[in-house]
Amino acid sequence: MRRLAKGTVLAVWLLITLFPLYWITVTSLKPKAEIFAMPLRYWPGEVTFEHYADLFSFADFGAYLLNSLLVSLAAAAAVTAIGVLGGYTLARFSFPGRGALMLAFLVTQMIPLFIALGPLYLLMSDLGLLNHLAGLMVVYVAMLVPFSTIIMRGFYERIPVALEEAAQVDGASRLAAMVRVVIPVMLPGIAATFIFAFVQCWNELFLAITFIDSEDAKTIPVAMNSFITQYDIDWGSMAAATVVSVIPTLVLFAVIRRYIVEGLTAGAVKG
Repeated sequence: MRRLAKGTVLAVWLLITLFPLYWITVTSLKPKAEIFAMPLRYWPGEVTFEHYADLFSFADFGAYLLNSLLVSLAAAAAVTAIGVLGGYTLARFSFPGRGALMLAFLVTQMIPLFIALGPLYLLMSDLGLLNHLAGLMVVYVAMLVPFSTIIMRGFYERIPVALEEAAQVDGASRLAAMVRVVIPVMLPGIAATFIFAFVQCWNELFLAITFIDSEDAKTIPVAMNSFITQYDIDWGSMAAATVVSVIPTLVLFAVIRRYIVEGLTAGAVKG
């Protein structure tokens, strides 16, 4: 009886979780007249790909997709690389101010982003980085490095120092021991940190819409926001854009899925 109840709860939860994705996919396949049809139709009477065609022919969505991929991959790679080095430093070295630095990293995650928006906008303007993808990458890296470093520190502390000491006894330098011995063990943590940073950059709208106004530099969230006008919302194109934007994230999760569960559950726990 308990197993049946557990299965029922999980099935209902799965249905609730997947229904929004199903509904947005079905909406993207409906003709415009059917989107607002009453009663609601849970499957299109006539499947059409007109919204996808409009997306790539009129909205130049392909360019926005490439912009998002470039920004998210580059920023996630930079965040992960800095987190690997910063996390190692915090986990393996004792130095004055280490505790204060970690506290500062945590405190930055509690500060609402809009508080720093004004100074950040002026700084980006002075540096000439407004309407540039490089500027958006820099902001994303600065925003995500503190939390990613804390995550990586948690992974390093799960790895016995004896592994590095054994490699150093065999003649390896500290850097060589880190690269050859520790990093391979750290792959779940590195994958989890990369995924975290990629998803944050991929979905981010607030900073992107503030710093990016040029059509050539728009990312997917900014482009999707343009479907909302003063008098109308293009739900068909919005749904199609949502479906397309989910695909890269699903592919990335599928490629490194074996690291994700272990990485996300272990990084915050000191072994």
